[in-house]
Amino acid sequence: MSKKITPRTYALVSLGCPKNLVDSERMAGLLQRAGYRMVPDPDGAEMVVVNTCGFIGDARAESHEVIEEMLCLKQRGRLGKVIVAGCLAERDREALLDRYPEIDQLIGVFARDEIANTVTLFEKKGDSPHLCEARSGPFRQEETVPFCPRHTLFLPAPSRPLSDGGRLRITLPHLAYLKIAEGCNRLCSFCSIPRMRGPYASKPIDEVVAEAEELAADGVRELVLVAQDTTFYGLDIDGQPRLAELLRRLQKVDGLAWIRVMYLYPAHVTDELIEVIASGKKILPYLDMPLQHINDEVLQRMRRRVSRDETERLLDRLRGRIDSLVLRTTLMTGFPGETEDQFEELLDFVNRRRFERLGVFAYCDEPDTPAAVLDGHLPEEVKQARRDRLMAAQQEVAFAWNASQVGRRIDVMIDRCISIEQNAYVGRSWADAPEVDGQVYVTGENLEPGRIVSCEVVAAKDYDLIAVLV
Repeated sequence: MSKKITPRTYALVSLGCPKNLVDSERMAGLLQRAGYRMVPDPDGAEMVVVNTCGFIGDARAESHEVIEEMLCLKQRGRLGKVIVAGCLAERDREALLDRYPEIDQLIGVFARDEIANTVTLFEKKGDSPHLCEARSGPFRQEETVPFCPRHTLFLPAPSRPLSDGGRLRITLPHLAYLKIAEGCNRLCSFCSIPRMRGPYASKPIDEVVAEAEELAADGVRELVLVAQDTTFYGLDIDGQPRLAELLRRLQKVDGLAWIRVMYLYPAHVTDELIEVIASGKKILPYLDMPLQHINDEVLQRMRRRVSRDETERLLDRLRGRIDSLVLRTTLMTGFPGETEDQFEELLDFVNRRRFERLGVFAYCDEPDTPAAVLDGHLPEEVKQARRDRLMAAQQEVAFAWNASQVGRRIDVMIDRCISIEQNAYVGRSWADAPEVDGQVYVTGENLEPGRIVSCEVVAAKDYDLIAVLV
């Protein structure tokens, strides 16, 4: 049954990682300035923007599921137009239109800033625009745009990252992600990100600081730095890592209380960077460092360009110099050719190193990556069984660490109140990155979201902590 469509409204569905979320917020900001109003439900909206993820099979499946759901709403007359953006659009391009010809517009990763122009053309044409693939920089609204029979807009990767200023944030008011670079130069054999996001390009420090100041002025208290590889920051500009310099600048931004760094590759972690993190009053002693594996032969087949010995020595340096350090890592099981002995080596590594936070993925075959043509692909049940064993081992580590926090006093940033309970709140400590880690349940009175309070941990429940206001 059809539904009355509300003019100049749009819904936004953002899938995938925080880096994709930043792109979604940038598009939302542009649409807001163009006079469009975001609504929480696509049912009845003039259009929906689906910012897709194309990283791994499960993420692509979720993107397809959402696209199909939106097209079903459109077919029933309950939604106007469907715009598909982001990594899956960039990866599959017109193959998406072959599969879903009802899509009104495909927008590639680097064409995201043309979202408002695209929507304006909808109105001018009275129907979907048929945009040819652009060969150079973004077109201006007053320019004549050539028309062709497919609904696509893709731009080449820019030499410097697009600005992420002027966002309409959809995170908690006191929390924001800040993208410091785009693309990746690592070329790991299992990863398709460089194909979708292009080569590494650092955002100039002054621009990053200006965006941080804008976010702080908008009420942000916790800033989470993201990129495909944050430790590579600056190397593409002059061959020197600049993350330490950037962190020193960001610490001076008024209003910010916590700065959290994610996605550090284990290379280019300099003594200067460790010292800045260890001594910084705003920089949290929390590092997210995806390691993927520890066996040298597997690492070599992954093209990680780091050895077990280098990794072990780096972990020792970090633990020895940063007080109260919490380490998060991501590991992969069942990579082509991984033997049982190599997996046992990884399992022993996890038990011995005792990462406070850890996630595990079973290897997923990514088309058009070097790993896809390697020999030794393992049965799915083997990959999943190894993942389950690794997660079971990590669960014991994580629960034990949580139990060790009972009786401690910790600072907690309040995220929200629990509406069905009196004087109950949900927050996070320095050890808890948003969305991926546990939470701290706090009992107290009159606590505002974004406020940092001192609490005593009174109990541990699985991956979460329970605390009372001191």
